[in-house]
Amino acid sequence: MLQFLSRFKSPLVLLLLAASLISAFTADLVSFSMLIFMVILSVSLDFFQEYRAEQTADALRRSVAVRASVFRDCVLADIHVEQLVPGDVVLLRAGDLVPADGRIIEADDFFVNQALLTGEAYPVEKHAGELQQPASDYSEAANALFAGSTVISGSARVLICVTGSRTVLGGLAGSLRRAPPPTAFEKSTYQFGMLIVRLTFFLVIFVLFVNLLHHRPGLETFMFALALAVGLTPELLPMVVTVTLSRGALRMSRRHVIVKRLAAIHNLGAMDVLCTDKTGTLTEARIRLERHLDAAGNESEQVLLWAYLNSYFETGLKSPLDEAILNHQALDVSGWRKIDEVPFDFERRRVSVLLQHEASRFLVVKGAPEDVLRLCTHYELSLGKTAAVDAGRKAALGEQALALARQGFRVLGIAWRQVEPERSQALVGDESELVFAGFAAFLDPPKADAAEALRQLKHSGIDIKVVTGDNEQVTAHLCAQLGLEVRGIVTGSQIAQMDDTALQASVDSVNLFCRVTPGLKSRVLLALRQRGHTVGYLGDGINDASALHVADVSISVDTAADVAKEAAELILLRHDLNVLHEGVVEGRRTQGNIMKYVMMGTSSNFGNMASMAGASLFLPFLPMLPLQILLNNLLYDLSEVALPFDRVDPEYLSRPRKWDMRFIRNFMLVLGPVSSLFDFLTFYLMLTVLHASETLFRTGWFVESIATQILVIFVIRTRRNPLKSRPDTRLIVSSVLLVALALLLPYCPLGAYFQLTPPPSGFLVALLGMVAAYLLIVEWVKRQFYHWHAG
Repeated sequence: MLQFLSRFKSPLVLLLLAASLISAFTADLVSFSMLIFMVILSVSLDFFQEYRAEQTADALRRSVAVRASVFRDCVLADIHVEQLVPGDVVLLRAGDLVPADGRIIEADDFFVNQALLTGEAYPVEKHAGELQQPASDYSEAANALFAGSTVISGSARVLICVTGSRTVLGGLAGSLRRAPPPTAFEKSTYQFGMLIVRLTFFLVIFVLFVNLLHHRPGLETFMFALALAVGLTPELLPMVVTVTLSRGALRMSRRHVIVKRLAAIHNLGAMDVLCTDKTGTLTEARIRLERHLDAAGNESEQVLLWAYLNSYFETGLKSPLDEAILNHQALDVSGWRKIDEVPFDFERRRVSVLLQHEASRFLVVKGAPEDVLRLCTHYELSLGKTAAVDAGRKAALGEQALALARQGFRVLGIAWRQVEPERSQALVGDESELVFAGFAAFLDPPKADAAEALRQLKHSGIDIKVVTGDNEQVTAHLCAQLGLEVRGIVTGSQIAQMDDTALQASVDSVNLFCRVTPGLKSRVLLALRQRGHTVGYLGDGINDASALHVADVSISVDTAADVAKEAAELILLRHDLNVLHEGVVEGRRTQGNIMKYVMMGTSSNFGNMASMAGASLFLPFLPMLPLQILLNNLLYDLSEVALPFDRVDPEYLSRPRKWDMRFIRNFMLVLGPVSSLFDFLTFYLMLTVLHASETLFRTGWFVESIATQILVIFVIRTRRNPLKSRPDTRLIVSSVLLVALALLLPYCPLGAYFQLTPPPSGFLVALLGMVAAYLLIVEWVKRQFYHWHAG
């Protein structure tokens, strides 16, 4: 009920209600009844269509909503996070979002990122224990978790204490909530609204001035100007937009793309740059460990053991590389025991575990080769024998890693150091003076259909940019396999040295961004947006969350980490670029149908309303009564209800589409006068040939304006010859029925209520000729306009 009543806050609805009250006070009951009917019909139609659309969108969103693993009746079950209640015990692992505030019962090397609450970017370790301080001291509460945090590594059982708006995050929502930067779609609709407001304002002022100058009744003039303002306003645009977007969301769901935010469909259609990670998107994500080499370049079982121990005892989110190591060969680790861990983070790019074997303790490190080598002072010759690493040896080892990368291998550096037997905690500072063991080299073959998908996206006008944490040699090798031309490479270290202006200058010419951290990914996307691109980002990991927030359209997959799924607006049910391409086409189709309504409404509405304003200059009476203008507008809007279901020409779908206010304005200024020209021909026919009375004049123009305004959609809806672009049957039926109703209305008893009179048969014959001529001339002007616009 509140949703329905909220529709009455619309400025347009308030304007109509004000006009109806004025009509009631002046005893004009017909106008009062018509205005009230229009308000109720418009609000009801808008509410019903948007309600259905939102229900559809909500159902789709719920299908990919974040879920929590909760113990109920001693059974672990997955439920929607909205269903959690105080007293539930949830199991959290790396990659999960913390769904509510709670106390930790059990924890195993459990690190979380609570930057949303504290601003602290580095992970914080949490432990089990009794709550020692109030919940508001969340920055220091080592045994409590708070909604909005992200699990970085480890696992924990958490007793839920507070949910929903009563959480710390919920209490801070008012101060933390900042409106996200407006999307391309929101900017476009705002600019369009301002264009209509300016036109309406100047048209109303002009009409009031002219009619008052001719000493016409003030109330009648005001009602006429008010009706013109209503007639110029595309009041069904919100409904058309919502219904079109929701229909697009439903069609995209059939193509395995779930839409969480309707406006993202428009942004997907406007997207001209897609930034994507490499693993799992361009590759099969079935990584295999192919080689485990020592410092001399020989296959080494000892290197495999160190790598296996690190991956086996790591409690963070297992990466595909970890899975590949563990699946390569099962090793006996029964003699080893884990003591502690330093979890992986994207700045260090490595993970360390502290292990005990018999009476000795070892810190085993695995990570990016260049970072691991930098921390090594020795290298392993054979089991138990080491030698110092000099600059020449480090250079040779670095070249060995590059050689593997050039062959398409992903490479990890493996190192270790022995620590004191009493050491019980691992710290980042312990990652020094390491012994370099060797390299683990992996292969991840490209997807069989990725090359074709990239070709289709490129053919559709989308530039692909690979933004990855992997090194440039591996990425370039993969691009060569996929036929993706490398136009330029920038590494994370180079980006870190650039200011924003320098980065913006380079992003267009570069399509490979390698060794980038999450923060640098966001900078790349922001730089592309500053260059005027509509940017999409496809990611599925914890490290992709910030980039997903920054992109114009954020895309993830249903198997992604919770934090990535929560940030994304579109969820792919298949991790496949072909699915994404189908979604892009659907986004363009949706945007195309919205633009049809905008272009038709601005051109034909503007032409008709300008004709009325112009006619008031020389006619001794109002060219159309306010009530007739409102009826005209209502019939016209009803005829366009089927527009969201219309077909879109294939050539419109071939490249990215954005709202262009200059194009819309010029289209209106070129085609609007054509409508006005035929309005004035109607004036001439009615006054000179038929010597029409006021009532007949208004009737004739009412019928002519309805016929031209509705039927012109079949010309404007396509850039082709209208006979070669078949519209949807529902649009044909609604348009023809509403034109027929307008023609029959003067002959019905209801016509008298609107002060319409049957026109002579000669006028109807002339009307048929004028409408045909009007549509032919509009078609010719349309072609000339598009030719000029393309030039």
